[in-house]
Amino acid sequence: MEQSAQGFLAHEKIGRLMRRYSVPCVISLLVGALYNIVDQIFIANASYLGSYGNAANTVVFPLTVVALGIAVFIGDGCCAFVSIALGKNAGEDAHKSVGNAVVLCVISSFILTAIYLLFSEPILALFGGTVNEETHVFAKEYFFYIALGVPFYMFGQAMNPVIRSDGSPRFAMMATVSGAIANVILDPIFIYGFRWGMMGAAVATVIGQVLTAALSIWYLQHMKVVALQKSSFRLDWPLIPKFLVLGLTSFLAQLSLVISMAAVQNMCMKYGAKDPIFGQPEYAQIPLAVLGIVMKFFQIAISIAIGMAAGCIPIAGYNIGARKTDRAKALFSRLLLAEFIVGAVALVIVEAFPLQIAMLFGASNESAYYADFTVKCFRTYLCLMPLATLNKGTFIYLQALGKAFASTAVSMTREIIFGVSLPIILPVFFGLDGLLWSFPAADLLTFIIAVFFIRQTYRELSSAGADSLKGEN
Repeated sequence: MEQSAQGFLAHEKIGRLMRRYSVPCVISLLVGALYNIVDQIFIANASYLGSYGNAANTVVFPLTVVALGIAVFIGDGCCAFVSIALGKNAGEDAHKSVGNAVVLCVISSFILTAIYLLFSEPILALFGGTVNEETHVFAKEYFFYIALGVPFYMFGQAMNPVIRSDGSPRFAMMATVSGAIANVILDPIFIYGFRWGMMGAAVATVIGQVLTAALSIWYLQHMKVVALQKSSFRLDWPLIPKFLVLGLTSFLAQLSLVISMAAVQNMCMKYGAKDPIFGQPEYAQIPLAVLGIVMKFFQIAISIAIGMAAGCIPIAGYNIGARKTDRAKALFSRLLLAEFIVGAVALVIVEAFPLQIAMLFGASNESAYYADFTVKCFRTYLCLMPLATLNKGTFIYLQALGKAFASTAVSMTREIIFGVSLPIILPVFFGLDGLLWSFPAADLLTFIIAVFFIRQTYRELSSAGADSLKGEN
C-alpha cells in the first residue's frame, strides 16, 4: 500500500515535485521564522521597550535555536528514514520510526525546559544578556515564558517534517501558518493593548506554538500512508540510531549555529564596549540589537533555502531507495540553481533597501547611530548571501542522499571552524568591522569546500549507483 501511495515520487516530473513539496515547506519555515521576527518588530516599535527589548530578543533567539536543533534532529531524521523506508516498501520500519520520534521529542523537550528554568542566569549571560541592566531584565522576563513553551515548540517543529514524509506537505504548512497567525494577532494586543511588555510577546508566541502542536497531534491520528499503532510508541533501541543519524546534520547545523551566535554576540559586546560611540552606556545595546535584526533577515532568506532543500528530502530519499539516481541528480541540479537565485534576490534587497528594513524594527524611534550601524551591518554582513544559500542547500541535500558524513563535515566546518574562529580573530585587527566581515568570509571559505562535495556527489549519482551513496549510513 505504501509503495503505491508514494510511487509518483519516482515518476512525476521533477519540477512539479519540487513545487509540491518545497513550496509548502518553505512557507512552513518562513512562518516559523516569523514567530521571533514578529515579536522583535512589535517589541522594537513599543516606545517602552525599544532597542533594549530588541537586544533582549536577540539574546534569547539562539536559545530557541537549540530547541529547534533537537526537534529537527528527531524530525528530519525520521522524515528521511520514512521516505527511504517507503521507497523500499518497508512499512514496519516507517511506522515504528514515527512513533519513536514522538516519544523522543516529548522526553527531550521537558528535559530542555527544566535546564532552561534552572540555569537561566548563566545561560542568558553566555549570549550577551548582561550588556546592560535594562537588557538583562527584559531578556530574563522574555526567556522565562519562552522556556515554558519549549515542549509545544519542539513538538510542532519535529512533527512538521514527519507530516511531510507522510505525503501531506500542505497540512504541515497549515499547522505552522495557523500558529503564526495567532502570534501576529496576539502580539499587538498583549504588547500595545495590555502593555505586558516582553511577557506579552512571549505569551503570544507560546499560544501560537500550542496551536501548531495541537494540529500536529490531530494529524498523527489521521496519517495517510504510515499507519501508527500502539507498538509504534514502544522505544525500539536498534531502530532509533538508524533514523537519528539521518537528522544528525540538521542537529549539528543548528547547534553549531548557536555556538557561532554565542561567539558573535560576545565579541559584539567586547568590541562594542571599545567603540567610541557604542562604548557609552546609553548606546551599548545598539550593536547587539542591530545584529539581531540582520540575523532575522538572514533567517528569512535561509528559511527559503532550507525549505527548498528540506522539501526535496522525501523526493530524493524515495528515489535513492528505488535506485533511480538519475532523478536524484536532476533534482540536485535544479535545487542548486534555485538556491543561488534566492541568495541573489536577498542580496539585492539588503544592498538596496537596508534603511527601509531597519525602519520596520524601530529605527525611527532610535538615535542616528542605530540607523547608520544597521545599514552598514546589512551591507557587510550579508554581502555573500548567494554562497550562503548554496552552502545550506548542499548540506541538506547531502543529508537527503544519506551522505551523513559529508553533510556534517561541510556544515560543521562552516559554523564551528569558520563561524567561531573568524568572529574571534578578525575583530582583533578590525574591531566591529572585523566582526561584520567574519560572516561573508566564512561563507566564501565554506563554498570552496562545498564545491568538492558537490562534484563528488554528481560523479556518484552518474556512475556508482545508489549503493555507493548508502555506504555512509
